[in-house]
Amino acid sequence: MRSRFFPWLTALCLGLAGGAAVAQEAHWPNKPIRVVVGFAPGTPPDIFARLYGDYVGKQLGVPLVIDNRPGTAGNLAADTVAKSRGDGYTLLYNLSTGFTINPYIYGKLPYDPQKDFVPVATTMRQGLVLIAPTKSPFKSARDLVAAAKARPNTLSHASYGAGSPSHLIVEWLKDETGTEMLHVPYRASPVADLVGGQVDTLMEPISTGYPLIAGGRAQALAYSGDTRHPAMPDVPTFAELVPGLSMTSWHGIWAPASTPPAVVARLNALMVQASKDPELQKRIRELNSEPLGLSQAEMTAMIRRDAEIYSRIVKAKNIRVD
Repeated sequence: MRSRFFPWLTALCLGLAGGAAVAQEAHWPNKPIRVVVGFAPGTPPDIFARLYGDYVGKQLGVPLVIDNRPGTAGNLAADTVAKSRGDGYTLLYNLSTGFTINPYIYGKLPYDPQKDFVPVATTMRQGLVLIAPTKSPFKSARDLVAAAKARPNTLSHASYGAGSPSHLIVEWLKDETGTEMLHVPYRASPVADLVGGQVDTLMEPISTGYPLIAGGRAQALAYSGDTRHPAMPDVPTFAELVPGLSMTSWHGIWAPASTPPAVVARLNALMVQASKDPELQKRIRELNSEPLGLSQAEMTAMIRRDAEIYSRIVKAKNIRVD
């Protein structure tokens, strides 16, 4: 009797649990959704998280509440979400670098970026622009490369720290062109030293770099996107000098890996819809950025592509931050 009873009881419990999960999924969402942002209030990730959160919250009928958890380049926020329940009520808003760079420059992360998360949606992207002081003799990346070949290790390129995109993209350029320049990492913004001529170049996000260029405080040498930026049609891309050399900085949303696929699919559909909304598009473009609504498969492919490039550079240069 016992041998027949327990399998029946186990099946009943599993059936009840499965039914409860389906019911819970069908009623999602019925309370606020927490969006953990890996950066401080007022920073670009926070701004874009709120823009998308407001739109999606209105569509779902529940608020998306921003929870800022700045620390270690987004790792603190990622760890928080990785250890949260996968019930659709906790999401991570992070820079792509949390999944394409951080796993390679940090010795050990307290979570597994691949196993603990599922990609939900992309939101926006922007390229970076290589800028130089206005009095610099270099008018393009080609000029810079020629000078660097003639005078190895005499020109400098500032960055926002070892392992940042502003560092790694220039390292990629140096590898592809066989040049050597001095890397000068900064803990804070290098812009003042760039404008003042203390450093020769800086890779700056277009959102903050373009105002410097438009205001005559710096000049643009090259743009990192795959096509020329519409605000700077005369500035060539890196790919025009080195075919294939293109990289953008983008933001996205991730969820704990156990989040129901139907919830993830619904969130993705709403995020893609948000990226097509004319008013939201206008606000994003005013920040010199581009709305980016991709499918989960496209987002996964982009993570893989960027990670392959960045990990190769990190390994070749032996770049570590801990």
